[in-house]
Amino acid sequence: MKAIYVIGAATLVLAACKKKGCMDETAINYNVEAEKDDGSCEHLDLTIPASYSFADENGNNTVAYPGQTERLNQLEEMTVYMKSGNAATISADIMKDMFANTGDNGAGNFTFSSSKQLKDKCFANDVDQFETWMEDLATASIDHSEMASSGQAGTLTTGESTYIFDANGVEHVQLIEKGLMGAVFMNQALNVYFGDSKMNVDNSNAVDPTNGKFYTEMEHHWDEAFGYSGAPVDFPVNKEGIRFWAKYCDRQDAALGSNGIIMDAFTKGRAVIAQNAELTLRDEQIEIIRKEWERFCASQAVTYLEGAKDNFGTDNAMYLHELSEAYALIMCLKYVPLDTRVINFTQIENLLDNTIGLDFWAVTLVDLNSAINELNTIYGF
Repeated sequence: MKAIYVIGAATLVLAACKKKGCMDETAINYNVEAEKDDGSCEHLDLTIPASYSFADENGNNTVAYPGQTERLNQLEEMTVYMKSGNAATISADIMKDMFANTGDNGAGNFTFSSSKQLKDKCFANDVDQFETWMEDLATASIDHSEMASSGQAGTLTTGESTYIFDANGVEHVQLIEKGLMGAVFMNQALNVYFGDSKMNVDNSNAVDPTNGKFYTEMEHHWDEAFGYSGAPVDFPVNKEGIRFWAKYCDRQDAALGSNGIIMDAFTKGRAVIAQNAELTLRDEQIEIIRKEWERFCASQAVTYLEGAKDNFGTDNAMYLHELSEAYALIMCLKYVPLDTRVINFTQIENLLDNTIGLDFWAVTLVDLNSAINELNTIYGF
């Protein structure tokens, strides 16, 4: 059996009872299926590190997710380019080249080289939709010097911020950026890397220690899911550089306690794998992460809807901007796995197609309140 050490371990030690209904009051009953034939309890000591840091018996770091970091960097730079459409005409072809990472550098539009891409990790059924939105954004940018209004694409400014909208008041920058956060980052983490094909793999042997890959296949897949969160290894103590989903997790922390829930589950699940503990405990952490990720996504959508409501009729730039963000995050909810998702697909489609729709100039306060109330009811906010 491999020996794995945790770095900066906290003093927390959890005892798990492998028998349902165990009478040992010092044990935590995890309702594990693999119980002993004689009905007795088996205690598993699990040491949880203070941060997402793990090493093998020789002190070699076993945490690595460079591909995820590169994709986060790609979306970051792609978003910068898309936002430049508020002051200049931009190209759909350039956005598509960045999406597919043409030539391993986005056809020269990335500041770095990488063999990774966003497109081949995107939820396949939605690739065409994202590329259509890129075309729509490029078309809207042609009118960047115009003032946006109902039926007229253009820009609107609030304070020091300027946004580019299409003729229906939709800010496609938000649909593409946050949509890809769902179709790539969320989908890959919650469905792919936490799925059976990535979790039911070898956890005994290092992948390639000669070339610095000291992690097992299972450890690496768990790390890759963590990499898509956009959180640093010492989050939430350290919030510098948090990106994408970690940013929204943090924004909803005051209301949900999401930072601790997500980070504790990621770290505990990795500790289970590293210490060869009962994998049912790992699977419990997967369920916690899936549920909390959905929860803070939905809560942030409500926050944006409230912001749109507050700016309705007084600041069109901020109203349309926040409504575009809310729309994109509601869309992301469909990427949460079916077996844990609270909202159903019909409810998502109804919110997007009927309650809100894609003519944001036609949305009313009644519509905004209806969307807010529906999400609050579904999630118990």
